[in-house]
Amino acid sequence: MPYPWFSLWIIHPDARACEATRARFEGQPRARVLQARYEELPPHDCFVTAGNAFGLMTAGVDAAVIQRHGVALMTRVQDHIMERYLGEQPVGTAFVLETGDRERPYLCHAPTMRVPGSIAGSDRVYAAAFAAMVAVHRFNVETDGAPIETLVLPALGTGFGAVSFDESARQMAAAYRNYRTPPHRPNWDSIIARERVICYDGERKVVKR
Repeated sequence: MPYPWFSLWIIHPDARACEATRARFEGQPRARVLQARYEELPPHDCFVTAGNAFGLMTAGVDAAVIQRHGVALMTRVQDHIMERYLGEQPVGTAFVLETGDRERPYLCHAPTMRVPGSIAGSDRVYAAAFAAMVAVHRFNVETDGAPIETLVLPALGTGFGAVSFDESARQMAAAYRNYRTPPHRPNWDSIIARERVICYDGERKVVKR
């Protein structure tokens, strides 16, 4: 099965976040860094939320998403979580919903945490980013309509999650690299190699929980 590729945009209004992200994504194909707020984005296909397991989208970039699309979208996210995940969406899962907005037609809900709080020292940024990419991949494989061609990620985990800009960028870049290079057949060598990409920054282990 071919793996449909999309263009990945990573956004943040802080120049320091963008600088760290550009460094971590150097050489990655079809990746673009934008210093911008959600409200300032050009038209795109799908935006990934940076939220919690219960779909409460009342703070940070999630609040900006709801300000544009309306509270009804948050209600639909919560209804989906109730129906598919019994009210609590596990970190490491994601789903795609239509927004009804022609300039931003899809939202991908991919929580980085159960409830707001520090996720520093964990692999949850990676888990959320990879889950979002897999959800969009599945959408593109299964859809009868137009595929998602531009996927937008905020700097995951850098607000309430207390993850540094550099570490967030490193984990998102690791997710993108692993998305683009799936193993042909699982074996311990490939699993260990992927785990090292996720948990180590060079020779230094940075994911400890």
